Amino acid sequence: MFKVLVVDDDAGLRASVTATLKSAGQYEIEEAVDGLEAVAKVRAGRFSLVILDVDMPNLNGIDALKFIKDHDPSIIVIILTAYSNIEDAVRAVKEGAYNYIAKPVKQADIIDMITKAHEAHDLIEKVADSSPIITLEGGRKFVGTSREMQKVFNIINKLSKVTTPVLVRGESGTGKELVARAIHYNSSRKNEKFVAINCSAIPETLFESELFGHEKGSFTGADQRKIGRFQYAEGGTLFLDEVGDLSPVMQVKLLRVLQERKFTPVGSNREIETDVRIIAATNRNLDEMIKSGQFREDLFYRLNVIPVVLPPLRDRKDDIDRLITLFVAKFNKSHGKDFQGVSQDAVASLKKYQWPGNIRELENVIEHAFIIEGTNRITISSLPEKITGLEAPVESTLAAPLSLGQASPGEPLDFNRQKEMFEKEFIIKALKTFKGRINQTALHANIPKKTLLRKIEKYGIVAREYSVPKI
Repeated sequence: MFKVLVVDDDAGLRASVTATLKSAGQYEIEEAVDGLEAVAKVRAGRFSLVILDVDMPNLNGIDALKFIKDHDPSIIVIILTAYSNIEDAVRAVKEGAYNYIAKPVKQADIIDMITKAHEAHDLIEKVADSSPIITLEGGRKFVGTSREMQKVFNIINKLSKVTTPVLVRGESGTGKELVARAIHYNSSRKNEKFVAINCSAIPETLFESELFGHEKGSFTGADQRKIGRFQYAEGGTLFLDEVGDLSPVMQVKLLRVLQERKFTPVGSNREIETDVRIIAATNRNLDEMIKSGQFREDLFYRLNVIPVVLPPLRDRKDDIDRLITLFVAKFNKSHGKDFQGVSQDAVASLKKYQWPGNIRELENVIEHAFIIEGTNRITISSLPEKITGLEAPVESTLAAPLSLGQASPGEPLDFNRQKEMFEKEFIIKALKTFKGRINQTALHANIPKKTLLRKIEKYGIVAREYSVPKI
């Protein structure tokens, strides 16, 4: 539930705003009569949004805003103000408020602003779901209290107030684009476009045209004038993903835009001024690339004013439980299922895995399990073999059957006999693991289905004996 705190010393206005929100039917609402009460309620409870008047007794809105943001930077704050106090509202936005609404407040303005604020808050929560979260007393989840994420969220909060270029660094799948979107949608540019471009996905010969546009006839195939991403994102944010893959020529051109805030379309002799914020991201080691001459040092320092570094999932495995819950809920909705969670042995396997693909890989694994699993609960049998480490158990079972089936002292050793004993015991163990399901056993134990069926018949194994009886 999206929890909202409405703060104003005018009882009539509080009632009006509260009634408007209740008409939307999706918010849990509390009220406060001044800044002091607002701060006390924020400290005592968990709010997603605070609607805050500027001019109030005891503690004004600007000071209350500072207390709220210091307590939890992820809380969205909307300022209410009279037309005569617009300057105070603008100052509040610079201090971290999401936006302001001038009085008299119109119902349509409130609903529109709340809807946009809700979207911005969801982006912050998505970043949080890709990052450390600590559960405090009473089950309350406080975003960013770990040292790693407190740093990340403090930086996001600071970067949302300025227009400086940003460099987000981290391995693939750690949520770099989510951070970029969170910065954009909580900044003064939130009502303008967020435009993303993958620098590694566009051929070098076309990249300059994609970025800056081109004039008709400027090269073969340019049969009409094209507007580039910089013009399309005017006033907003341009996200350059995989910026480490830029060619040396494009690095120079990007540096010039950052320095002069101007660019020239391909085939044109006119310069175009630009007001676009650049947020770049990379999973590459730019420090080493600078030493080897692959990346310009001056461009690096232009982008890396305040770096944002996302830790990999393997360094924060305590978050896996929360992420599993998130993805199970997501795929229940998208696949129309009702999974009740994940078995303990499956969770243990997920936590042992090193996750080279980070959050994105975990999400894919959970969706894979949704497709494979035949029950309403994710079990170890529905996880990919690389996660469960079945290859390792297979090696360990190689010794186990042989030790169990070793010849007695004085009994002659026979390779074929020992091999058959191993095969039979291995298949029985695999069937037990996958509850007698032939397809699952064949898939995860890496045995062709025809071979498995032939061996089952050869050794007189009854697969259904290992299935879980239905209650």
